[in-house]
Order: sequence, then C-alpha cells, then structure tokens
Amino acid sequence: MTETRDIPRRLILAIGGNAIHPSGIAGTSEEQVQIAADTAKALLPLLALDNELVITHGNGPGVGKVLMRQALASGAVAPMSLDICVANTQGVTAYLLVQAFENALRLADNQRHVVGLVTQVEVDPEDPGFKNPTKPVGYFYPQDKARELSETLGWTMKEDAGRGYRMVVASPEPKHICDISLVEALAQRGNVVIAGGGGGVPVVRGDHGVRKGVEAVIDKDLTTAHMAKVLGFEEIMILTAVSKVAINFGTPDQRELGEITVSEARKHHQEGHFPAGSMGPKIEAAIRFIEGGGKRVVIGHLNEALPALQGQTGTHIIPD
Repeated sequence: MTETRDIPRRLILAIGGNAIHPSGIAGTSEEQVQIAADTAKALLPLLALDNELVITHGNGPGVGKVLMRQALASGAVAPMSLDICVANTQGVTAYLLVQAFENALRLADNQRHVVGLVTQVEVDPEDPGFKNPTKPVGYFYPQDKARELSETLGWTMKEDAGRGYRMVVASPEPKHICDISLVEALAQRGNVVIAGGGGGVPVVRGDHGVRKGVEAVIDKDLTTAHMAKVLGFEEIMILTAVSKVAINFGTPDQRELGEITVSEARKHHQEGHFPAGSMGPKIEAAIRFIEGGGKRVVIGHLNEALPALQGQTGTHIIPD
C-alpha cells in the first residue's frame, strides 16, 4: 500500500486496552503516567490537527486489576459492582490521557483542549451476552492458576488465543450512548473528546427513563462503531499492539493483510482467523460499521497512527 490518503476531517479513534496497559508492567502510577505520555507523543500529529476527533479506549487490563484488588481486600473493604469498576477505570484512564494529551499539545505550543466524559451506554437487559460471558479482563494466567481462581473466587476463566487463561465477564451489545449529543457538541467546538472508555458504563433503562448499572463490560470496539454511526463519521481507526491484522496468525502460513473488502474480512472471520479474545471484536466492529454505511476502518499500531491513517501501513477494511 503506497498511495497516500487524505486525513479525514472527522475521525473516531479507538485505543486498545492492551496498548495503553501493556502486559509485563507492574501497573504502578509512574508506569501509567509514562505510558500515557508515550501515547500522547504517538498521537500528537493527530491531536494537533484542526479536526473533529473523538477517542475511545479499552479497559480490560485495568478492570481486571480492580477486580483482583477487590478479591484480595474482600475481608476489609466492601467490593464494588462491575459497572462501578468500569466507571472507576474509565475515569482514571481519561484523567491520565487528558493530562498527557494536553501536556503534549502545550509543549507543541497548541492550546487545544481535551475533555474526558464518564459515558453511560445502555444495553438490553435480555441480551444473551449476560448468560454467556465472553469478554476477557485482567491478567493472563497458566491453567493451574486459572483453575485455582475459579475455585476460590468463583471467576469464569477461559483460554485466550493461546496466551493463557483470563477471567471473562458478560458483554452485552451497546444499544444507546447516553449524552451522545454532548460528545458531538464538544467535538464540533474543536475539543478532543475522550468518551465511551471501556465500552462505556453498562446501564439499562426502565420506566420514566430511569437508569441503573448492570454487571457487565461492553466491548469498546462495538461501542466505537456504534458511536461513529450515530455521529455520522465515515472513518474509524482502531489502534492496537500490532501493525497489521494477520490470518493464520502464529503459523508458518501467517499473512498480513493490507487493504481488504468487508466481504473478505467477513470470510476470514467466519473461517476462525480472529479469536474472540483479541482481533475478533475489532473485525466484527469493522464489518458492522462498513455494512452500516461507513467508508473505511483502519487497524494499526499505536505508534504508527499517522502513517496508518495516510495509507502507508495498517490494515484497511473498505466497502465491496
């Protein structure tokens, strides 16, 4: 892929939870601040543009850590429900990114503002995802440790794409992003808007519009695609820890994908190339977005955001 593409005037960008909380770190405050600063440095070419820019982010590693802290401290501190855990990690991550993004902009003599919104996302209380937990959160564990956690804490543990076992929780689909008009208004005024973190705080709506939280974690890529559709954005960028999507991943026949049609993406997905715990949700979100009228989804490495957006790298999924 060598053709240089124009940078879209309106863009929604999703940052993977493992990209902003990579494996192998202890997760100290100092590490989190540094990772946020590195993320800001990588995204500065996009942050500094005169554009409408909305950013979502994952929280799988973070919410898993909160659940582990609660389990370890259960004898002394009352645990929080899962929706509050999501809100907790959403707020912390937004704080770190807002500060890091604005610091990077100020050092570049750019006065653009960044705002983080605690975002509720409505789900269907009858969603089948509540009965079949699939969303991996937290750390990777070997099989014997996973069995121990399952027996002692009651966690549902599943193997995750050959990388170990992780806790899985209910993951209903997003139906309505609360206060989406506020996201739109802030973006149109030139602010970088961080919203829908961790897929949004999962809530259900009852009589008279009364909402309450539910025990779940919504997939952030599906929320991103839904948000882009509602806002009328034509392009999505999903940033992760790899430069391109690959089929036959981890085998001698591994092949990276450049530009593919949505039909090709669906075919590869149906053939089982994209595990549910890693690339699967990103491809599913891309397919839904393109089939719903979107023009392009770019999946690429966090540190290659601008060249991927320009078409120099990354996997680009387009209409047939």
